[in-house]
Amino acid sequence: MTEGATHPLGIDELRVLIDRDDIETVITAVCDMQGRLVGKRVSGRFFLDHCLDHGTHLCTYLFGTEMEMTTPDGYALMNWETGYGDYLNRPDWGTLRVLPWLERTAFVLGDVVDEATGELVPVAPRSVLRRQIERIEALGMRPMLASELEFYLVRETYEEAEAKGFAGLQPWGWYNEDYHLLQPGKAEPLYRRFRTLMTRAGVPIEFSKGEAGPGQHEVNIHYADALESADRAILYKHGAKEMAAQQGCSVTFMAKPYQEWTGSSSHIHLSLWNREGTANQFPAGGDDLREMSETMRWFLGGMLAGVRELSLLVASTINSYKRYAVASWAPVNIVWAWDNRTCGFRIVGQGPSLRIENRLPGGDANAYLAYAATLAAGIHGIERRIEPPPEYRGNGYLATDCEKAPRAMHEAIEAFEGSSLAREAFGDVVVDHYLNMARVEQHAYDAMVSDWERRRYFERG
Repeated sequence: MTEGATHPLGIDELRVLIDRDDIETVITAVCDMQGRLVGKRVSGRFFLDHCLDHGTHLCTYLFGTEMEMTTPDGYALMNWETGYGDYLNRPDWGTLRVLPWLERTAFVLGDVVDEATGELVPVAPRSVLRRQIERIEALGMRPMLASELEFYLVRETYEEAEAKGFAGLQPWGWYNEDYHLLQPGKAEPLYRRFRTLMTRAGVPIEFSKGEAGPGQHEVNIHYADALESADRAILYKHGAKEMAAQQGCSVTFMAKPYQEWTGSSSHIHLSLWNREGTANQFPAGGDDLREMSETMRWFLGGMLAGVRELSLLVASTINSYKRYAVASWAPVNIVWAWDNRTCGFRIVGQGPSLRIENRLPGGDANAYLAYAATLAAGIHGIERRIEPPPEYRGNGYLATDCEKAPRAMHEAIEAFEGSSLAREAFGDVVVDHYLNMARVEQHAYDAMVSDWERRRYFERG
């Protein structure tokens, strides 16, 4: 059917596939603030006749809502007074591809634009990342990134999990399966689908492996330009959920599904290359293949100095902050070291592969926002020539005299609100928009009464 289709798929190739009924549906999608793909399924012929030149419309409220899709107050760009009109999803044809896990379906990501002006809507996550890429390019460099995504495979479907109140869910495994081959091999038919179908869809998977929790798994996506890499991470998370649902189970990218489960990460590997993408700018270029260039040192210095202020874009949910715990494989202290997984930033590779691993994002991170925050902090370091502190030696969980990752969203809100770095990098419109998003999330959480509270206080309180 579409076995020979590759990514990127050209528009002429799409015409041929639609003409011979190999493609019947084209999904047009954008990413919302919560990291979800939203959009429309368009009949193939209608897409060719009416959407190629124009794109598709979507309601402005998609970028002023919360997880439950309500319409909270506080968003300047979209509210009841503005009437919740339309934005335009303008296709980025470099993202056109076939989705092999869906029957006769093609997919294209777009940028959210104001139809009247053609300008990017600044608060859309893909727009936020585009802005930081432009800033790096203005410095003569090209950012290359990759995501490692961790998740849990659960035997219940999403509907069965909801019916159980998300309590007592059974992970696909019963013991720590980090690097094990037997335990995750029991779910290999599904993991193989993740690897092979994603790769066929232009999301090249290097490998997958068991992780430190029962039923926990990780995939490594091959590095690419920053925007392409974020596109891949967002599509992977969406596609993995669809494929799991097709097989009668579910996956979750929650940072911390249960307090006794190991948290799930989405580590970001990053390096800066020349404009042509032919030479990594992080190595110093001498005989020592691990020696950092000034660019790398300053970028690392900026990340260390600024990541706490920008953590709201890296960890955007209440649950994100439950993952930061001592001796949990998630960092708590903002320190760096060579090949040390107890630190917030781990330096790995040598020569052309020399790179920084940002270990702060969880599996729930919106890749566009997390990438943007990482780049913005690094740019800050380059522009101000911020030298990093000395390498931390030993157990990073015991580090003192250093910044710490926020332990709760209210800390991240306070840091973001008072950050001159955030306003300089993103502008007031974006900062105020995402502050409102976080406050809405915090207020919703603060109003809830949990099972923990009832167990603790019902009789004894």
